[in-house]
Amino acid sequence: MDNLMPEIVVRPIGRVRNEVKERRREGWEQVSSEIVIDESLTDCLDGLEQFSHIIVIYWMHRVAPGRQPLAKIHPRGRVDLPLVGIFSTRTPERPNPLGVTTAKLVGRNRNVLKVVGLDALDGTPVIDIKPYMPGYDSPPDAREADWVKKLR
Repeated sequence: MDNLMPEIVVRPIGRVRNEVKERRREGWEQVSSEIVIDESLTDCLDGLEQFSHIIVIYWMHRVAPGRQPLAKIHPRGRVDLPLVGIFSTRTPERPNPLGVTTAKLVGRNRNVLKVVGLDALDGTPVIDIKPYMPGYDSPPDAREADWVKKLR
């Protein structure tokens, strides 16, 4: 890696609050969470409630720090699926443990957002939030790998 790359400093804007304390692979669709945003950023949320969904970028803080991730894995550990590079998967085991999820926004009370479908553990630091815009975030010509269909 280029030694001239600048250091990147990221500060959480809030934290996830929910009942999920341990990592799991599935069953996030009905999980209800609150994202508690730093009170100094409350005004930054104005207008967000006009969107049905939000994109949440978070730091997977429970992934072991400093651990060198594998270059390739079988998705979800299933040997019936092809061995692929980690950047072709949603594994939390990555060089930078960033998570990105589109969650349904069901409400806002000042600096607290209520969402459904966020696959983040209780206490997870939230790095950023963006509105989900169907025409922008869902390109009509998007496709996925054939092996993803086997996961469903």
